[in-house]
Amino acid sequence: MAEAKRMTQTQLVREIATTCEVPNKVAKQFLETLAAIAVRETKKNGVFVLPGIGKLVRAERKARLGRNPATGETIKIPAKKVVKFRVAKAVRDAIVPPKKK
Repeated sequence: MAEAKRMTQTQLVREIATTCEVPNKVAKQFLETLAAIAVRETKKNGVFVLPGIGKLVRAERKARLGRNPATGETIKIPAKKVVKFRVAKAVRDAIVPPKKK
């Protein structure tokens, strides 16, 4: 099976610019601003919702024990903060339709 090409940032900017009838420069600035807002709000509030797509969520991972795969030695993995993206149900169902019973 041939691997599909992913959409590049330039292609995304052009499509937004064409759809919204604005210059490419404005569309690119919109994307950069959206990304900056998403980072700022997730950092500040722990969550950023992209309506109709999903949300970025900051989560706390507890400390745990793990194994070094090379030696098999048990190691301590410290607690840390991670960012997760939770896809909206409508988007998930549109991309991968639920199985019919």
